[in-house]
Amino acid sequence: MTNQQLYIAVGIPMLFNATLIGLVVALFNARFIGVDKGFNAVDKGFNAVDKRFDAIDKRFDAVDKRFDDMRDLWRAELRRVEEVLDARLKHLEERR
Repeated sequence: MTNQQLYIAVGIPMLFNATLIGLVVALFNARFIGVDKGFNAVDKGFNAVDKRFDAIDKRFDAVDKRFDDMRDLWRAELRRVEEVLDARLKHLEERR
């Protein structure tokens, strides 16, 4: 066997293997790009869901504000009633 035959016998399978590995890498890269695009499409769907949840959170914040306002109103009303009762009790105590 000559040197040229040896180089061909070793070189051709190496080139064939390198070509196959390159094709497999290109295939996996294409698959990963496709999966990534799929995730991006799903991510856009999640963004729509996030916007809906943000709208719901805003509504709950508005309800919480209403409850806080009502609590403040009740406190003010109860304070006024307490002042009226204190005045009446003081008036009754003075009459005795």
